[in-house]
This record gives sequence, C-alpha cells and structure tokens, in this order.
Amino acid sequence: MLTEAQGGRTARKAVSRIPVIVTITLAAVYLAGLALGDPVRFDVMGVGLGITVELCAVVVCIIAVLRTRLSQWQVVFGAAAVTVYTAGDIYYLAALHGEQSLTAVSAADVAYFAFYPLMLGALAVTVRKLKGVTWPLLLDSIVGALAAAAVMAMVLGPVLRAGTGGSTFETVVVVIYPLLDLLLITAVGGLLASRGLDLGARWLLLVAGLILFAAADIAYALGVEDYAVGSVVDAGWILGLAAIALWIDGVVRAGSTFRHPDRGLPAVTALMLSTGAAVSVLIIGCQTPIAPLAQVLAALTLLLAAMPLLFRNRMLVTLATTDELTGLPNRRGLVRDLRGRLGKHRPGALFFLDLDRFKDVNDALGHDVGDALLVQVSERFAGALRQEDLIARLGGDEFAVFLDGLSREEALKVARRLEGRLTDPIRIGTASLMISVSIGIALTPENGTDITLLMRKADIAMFRAKSSRSGHHLYSSVDDDGGARKLRTLEELRTALVEGQFELHYQPKVRLSDDAVTSVEALVRWNHPVLGQLPPTSFLPLAEEAGLMPQLSTLVLEAAVDQVSNWHADGRGISVAVNLSGSCIQQYLPRQILTLLEQHGTPPECLMLEITEDMLMADPAHAAKILGRLRDAGIQVSIDDFGTGYSSLAYLRDLPADELKLDRSFITAMRTDPRAGGLVGSIIDLAHSLDLRVVAEGVDNEETLMELRALGCDLAQGFHFAKPLPSVKVVPWITRNAPVATPTAVPG
Repeated sequence: MLTEAQGGRTARKAVSRIPVIVTITLAAVYLAGLALGDPVRFDVMGVGLGITVELCAVVVCIIAVLRTRLSQWQVVFGAAAVTVYTAGDIYYLAALHGEQSLTAVSAADVAYFAFYPLMLGALAVTVRKLKGVTWPLLLDSIVGALAAAAVMAMVLGPVLRAGTGGSTFETVVVVIYPLLDLLLITAVGGLLASRGLDLGARWLLLVAGLILFAAADIAYALGVEDYAVGSVVDAGWILGLAAIALWIDGVVRAGSTFRHPDRGLPAVTALMLSTGAAVSVLIIGCQTPIAPLAQVLAALTLLLAAMPLLFRNRMLVTLATTDELTGLPNRRGLVRDLRGRLGKHRPGALFFLDLDRFKDVNDALGHDVGDALLVQVSERFAGALRQEDLIARLGGDEFAVFLDGLSREEALKVARRLEGRLTDPIRIGTASLMISVSIGIALTPENGTDITLLMRKADIAMFRAKSSRSGHHLYSSVDDDGGARKLRTLEELRTALVEGQFELHYQPKVRLSDDAVTSVEALVRWNHPVLGQLPPTSFLPLAEEAGLMPQLSTLVLEAAVDQVSNWHADGRGISVAVNLSGSCIQQYLPRQILTLLEQHGTPPECLMLEITEDMLMADPAHAAKILGRLRDAGIQVSIDDFGTGYSSLAYLRDLPADELKLDRSFITAMRTDPRAGGLVGSIIDLAHSLDLRVVAEGVDNEETLMELRALGCDLAQGFHFAKPLPSVKVVPWITRNAPVATPTAVPG
C-alpha cells in the first residue's frame, strides 16, 4: 500500500506526463495533416496547430526545469533554447500581416540565433564532467563540424553564387543556419563517442531533432524565394523542437546525467568519417568547380585532424592515468605523482580512504546512483584539500590523498576535516544518502619513502580504522602484527566471493516430540584452494570487519533458497534457516528476499532467518521494523544465541520472532551444573508464554537430550544427531534416521 507521500509523488509524476502526451499527440496530428494536405501551403488551421505543438513543447520544458529546481543546468539551457526559438516563431507569425513569408532576415532571427549558443551551453555542461580529457573531445567535435561545414558549403554552392535575392548579409544569414545545425550535431556525436557520458535516456530524440532542424534549414536555404509559412519545411523545425523538448523531459526523468564508462561509440569512427568527408570534398573540387569556402573548410579539417598525432603520447598518458568516472588521477596517476613527491624527502602523509557500506547503495539503488555518489564524494573531498594536495581514485569506493609538507598533527586535522565533509547527506535525484568513510594514514619519512611500502602501510591503517569504526587511524608498528596476513586473507576472501569458493552444509533440527526433521540450518564453508575447507569461525569475523558480510550473506541466501526449492519440488517438507549478520538488516532486505523466493517459486514458510541477540539489541527499533515486514510476508524469524546478550523482557516481547535458539553454553553446562538446567527450563517456559518455539543447539549426548525433552524443549540440533552435512547427504540422512517429513513445511 502506498504511503501518502508516495501517493503524492506518483500523482505529481502522472500530472507532469500530461504535457508530454499532449505534445506527442498534437505533433502526430500535425504531421498527419501535413501529409494529407498540400505540402507547399498548409492551411491556417495547420499553422496554428504547428505553433500549438511548439507551445506544448515549451510547457514540457518549463515543467522539467521546475522538477529539477534549477539544479541541472543542462536542462535549464535546453529549456531556454526551446523557449526562445518558439518566441521567435510567434514573432514571425505576428509580423506576417497576410504575407506568405518575411524577408530573408527579420527580428525573429535574433531569437533563432540565440537557440544555438543555448543548446551548446546544454552540451558544454555535460562536456565539463570529463575534466582532464575535455580537450580531445573538443578537438574531435571541431574537426567533425569543419568537415560537415565543408560538405554543406559544397551543397549550398548555388546559393552562395546566386544569392537569395537580397543582400550579401542576408545570404550569409541563410547559409549559416545549416552550419550551426551541423556544429550541434557533431558536438553531440563527440559526446556519444566519448565513452563515458550519457546524454539521457532519450538521446536519440536529441539527434533526430537536430537532424530535422538541419534538413529544414538546408531546404530553406535552397528554396528561400519559394518558401511560404505552413510548408513542409516548417515541419522540420516544429517536429525537431518537439523532439528536443521530449529529450529534455527524458533527462529529468532519468535523474542526473551519470557516466557510463562502458557505453559510447568508438571515437576513431567519428574521426575517420570527418577526414573521409574532407578528402571527398577536395577530390570533387579537383574535378568540378565548387565554392572556395568548401575547399578552405576541407583543408582546415585535415589540418586539425592531424594535430592529435602531435600530442598522441600526451593524450594516451592522460587517458591511462585518469579515472573516467571522477576525472581524478587513477592508481597509475597516483604512483606517477608520488614518485616525484617522495623523491624530495619532505614530510608528508598518505591517506587511504574507503567508503563504509557503499555496496549497500549499489545493491539498493543501482550502480548509476552509486556512480553519482562517488562523483559527489570526490568533489567534497577535493573541496577539503589545498591546491597542491594530491587526490586520486584507486577504484571502486577507494580514494587516496597525499599531503605534502604536513606534520602528524596537521595530517590528523585534515583527516577529521575529510570525515566532516560527509556529515551532511548527499542528494542523488530524490534520494538523500548518508555515507561515512574510514581513513588510514601513513607518514613519510617515518613509515618509509618507498611507494609500495607506504601504500601497504596506509592500507593496513585503513583496515584498522574500518574494523574499529574509529573513522581514521594512524599507522604504527603494532598494526603490522598480523596485518599483512590479514590483508592477504582479505584479498583471498574477496577472490573467493568472485569465484564462488563457498558451499553450504546443513545441520538437521530434530523435533523432540516425535523425532521428525522438518528443518535444517545452513552453515557456510570456504573451500580454500590451499588450506582446504575452512569453518565459518575462521573467516566470518574478517568478512564482518571488511564490510563483506552483505555480499557473503547474499551468496548464502541464494544457495539456500535454491536448495530448499529443489527439496520442495521433490515433495520434501524441509525448511532452511539462514544466519544473517546485523549489517544485513537493511531496508532493502525484505524486497531482496521476497524477489529471491519468487524467482525460485519457493513459499516464504520454507525460509527462516536467524539473527543473533546482540545484533538485534544494537538497534531494536530498526531491527523490529525490518523483521516485522519479513514476518508479515510469511518468513520465519529466529533469535540466535539467546542468553549471551543483554536483552530486556520488554524487547523480547516486542521483537517479531517465531523461535528462540538457546546458546550452546547453556546446553553444555547442563551436564555439570544443576542451576544451568533450571535456567534452561525457565527460558523455555518464558518463550512458550510468548508463543515462541525453543531450539537447543550444541546437543552432543543422550543425557542432555533426555533432560531437554523433560523440560519441554521443542527442537534440538548438535553432533548427537548429525554434523553439518553436504546437501546431497541431507535427505538420505533424514530418510535413514528420522520419520519422513510431511509434504507441507511446518517448521515447529
């Protein structure tokens, strides 16, 4: 059910689509009327319909600007271009006074000419995001524009020679419009060839609109004396303007202009087309008389196209050492600059910065939002540094900063300033995101002057800061005690996640009333390529410290749901319990799990989530909200390791749970301490009074099992029944050792 705020946003989006739908409808009607009527002279109603289409396009643009609150200059400039061009058309029609057309040049041309710098402004805002590699893109666009202008000058040669029936100035004005159209088209082509910029979800509409403009201007220049308002030439301008307005609307609906390094056209293609066109013009000029302007423009095209060869090495170095997303130096660029700075033997500090829980943003909101977040974070970090300080993006959510000539105290002050830059939320579209950073600091020359050594020590310090959640940490020799081994294991753990080196074993949970097995607990194992199979205690704490638990939990959930769906399809009424870390209890968790169950066609009753008591108590209100949504959907919840934390009875009453799992320390103590048995019995009675089942884990002997039965415990698991088993051995064990489960999953 939608909340009131969500309903309001949905309603506003629906209202904002009305002008778009009206514009598309009227444009289609206009085009149909033009096709069915006289293509030379459209009637008065058709002229009115055309200007109405333009006015609707203006409304679309104004709504787009209001939705961005003037925050996207690309949209502001584009909307201004559409508006000013429409104003020019309104003036043109008002100044006709019954004539079929005005002279070649009128006051409306002022508005028409203003359209082009405004559209170039919209594209320039996008180009600015490329930072370090702007000039190659600019040069490619100029080369393309000159080549297109050469072809256009050759095509419009008759106009240049014969004139338009007016002055030379009027002839130049008529001819310059197609050249400006081609400048815009080649600029867009350069952006598309940049492999890193996205012009919006509807960039094809922008290209189509500009092509329609160019076609109309060429047709007008070739037949200016025969032009009449309402002819087919007008359709190019009107429909082109509508297409540009729809592109602007698409940019707003897609959010901020994000960069996509994996998209774009090959830049060499545009350069080959430009030089090929210029050579063709010169060859034609050798065989047939053409306008001298066309030959001059073709020669300039070839001259500029050769310029990148003079700077090829510099351009390649720039591209190889620049991060495409943020425009900052990448790891290669950092190493290159550090080499020169460390050689001066001056005091300095190297920071390694890693964003906390960045993966949650990518998982919940998508990689586009994650990319936009990284761009804004890099800008905030850069704003906290001096001009001479070095900042780089190492990859993913990791950054590096080098401070030249600063003492230990000054470096710590900068670290606190960088942390403070992320205090305020970051807005990405409609989302408001809070993010924090862990910073590791290594000093030079105290911690060394070798680049590799200094980077390793900064990385160790960053890992300490992240594991202690202290924000920042200054490297010391104590940190190296096991630090290298931890880093090596961490890298192996990351590789294991990518290569899928994990598998699940399942430990049966026996119902003590009838010895039936209707549920199992999934326990992860790491098949280390060198050390063999490792238990979870050897790597889960490290995964938690490094922020890898959400990724590992997702892997475990997917494997467990896949397995239980197979059991369910075979008619086995077995539910599976999966342990979740507190770091995984996020807003997106219910949606993630329900989507996973739906993909496998698995009933939610077949899945139980086990969350440890101390994790629940870290933020009971937040945990209760998330787990309540899961339980409402039919997914079971178990409080694991109960008795090891400090939960109050009030929280126990309010937490949405189906089951308590007694920690094994209680069960083990029952053999030697009579008070432990009394405590276990009290907990069982308490749980039953709250309608909770009780599971005893760590049962490893018959005496303990008999006592648990006498105390009324519901389920038990432990080595007395079975060790955790591979998936292929679970069903045979159940068939051999316990009554066959019922077809329907009934976990208790």
